[in-house]
Amino acid sequence: MDKRVVIVGASSGIGREVALLFLKAGWRVGVAARREENLKSLADQFPGQVVCRRIDVTDNGCVEQLSLLVDKLGGMDLYFHSSGIGSQNTELEAEIENRTVDTNVVGFTKMVDYAFNYFRRRGHGQIGAISSIASTRGLGPAPSYSATKAYQSHYLEALAQLSHSRGLGITITDIRPGFVDTDLLAGDFHYPMKLKAEKVARAIFKALEKRKAVATIDWRYRLLVFFWKLLPAPLWRRFKLVK
Repeated sequence: MDKRVVIVGASSGIGREVALLFLKAGWRVGVAARREENLKSLADQFPGQVVCRRIDVTDNGCVEQLSLLVDKLGGMDLYFHSSGIGSQNTELEAEIENRTVDTNVVGFTKMVDYAFNYFRRRGHGQIGAISSIASTRGLGPAPSYSATKAYQSHYLEALAQLSHSRGLGITITDIRPGFVDTDLLAGDFHYPMKLKAEKVARAIFKALEKRKAVATIDWRYRLLVFFWKLLPAPLWRRFKLVK
């Protein structure tokens, strides 16, 4: 029987690259994003292997749309959540902060909860989701982004504990990339140590194959996170990330 993965946030960047890797590995892939037209090229490239659906995780009907996608795919063995937004927002513009929370907290929770309960009924399954190294400390230039990523990481950890304590057989993988060269980081600001989406996708694919609990990508960011987590809170607050 074919293995099936659903990827939400697959229209571009990391999500699309991960979808391509699963397709080349022979999986049947359900892809979803706000921009459905960007998904159709995958279906054209891999006829009979791809099911597409438009899903905006901030819409009220997003869970119903995800359920329809899973049904159309014929089931789901792995759910991968790549949908997310983030911006520098030192002026704390309300629209930016609220939109980030709606996408990275409310929408994320709805999608991941659906997948968890789907696998709970089956008795096994796997969930992978992209949080960020930003989940490990509060970042002054991007308050809502780092806060929502911390929420995601804690939520995934809680689900992993719940699965283990209840014997549900659901594996959870928290993916924590650093700066990735995608549309999300497009703009005038220069981000150091940017990673190529293709390289990040390969690391994600391996982490999911190995069913890792947490995967920080790559070694430079693992080193960075190790050292900045050692900084005591009073010193971190004085750390100048904003000009």
